[in-house]
Amino acid sequence: MTQDPISVRALSPAEAQACIPALAAILVDCVDGGASVSFMAPLAEAKARAFWQGVAEGVAAGDRILFAATDDRSGEMLGTVQVILRQPENQPHRADVAKMLVLRKARRHGLGARLMRAAEDGAREAGKTLLVLDTVSGTDAARLYERLGWIRVGEVPGYALWPDGRPCPTTFYYRSLA
Repeated sequence: MTQDPISVRALSPAEAQACIPALAAILVDCVDGGASVSFMAPLAEAKARAFWQGVAEGVAAGDRILFAATDDRSGEMLGTVQVILRQPENQPHRADVAKMLVLRKARRHGLGARLMRAAEDGAREAGKTLLVLDTVSGTDAARLYERLGWIRVGEVPGYALWPDGRPCPTTFYYRSLA
């Protein structure tokens, strides 16, 4: 029996800070691959690093949990997802799942599902009972969320843009953890 060489875990504030270059590389790879994840192409590495610096600061403040999937053989980070814990005062039970990203070369091996399960477990451990997320409609990510039991709420046409500037529809999902 072989041991799984991929580990998925929450990063400490110091690890989040140290991993900014690897996280930036994942984000740039996803945008280069056409993923609509809040950034336009071409995405400069400096802009990607600045984004992850803000995320690392959020981890340090306790506002979010940052998960990473790493190949234990090479040490390469292959994917990431965040749970945004900080919400308005009338929504303390809820968290957002954001930036579930997997390097293009590491896709179709169950890594996205593992990251999502880690996010759900982390949110549950943080006392959250409801998760929400949004993604481009009709994509592999949308199909993954539905396979994992996320409930489709609805679609907003032209909600966001593809990295090349074309409008794309967005589907909203939720998952009860109670």
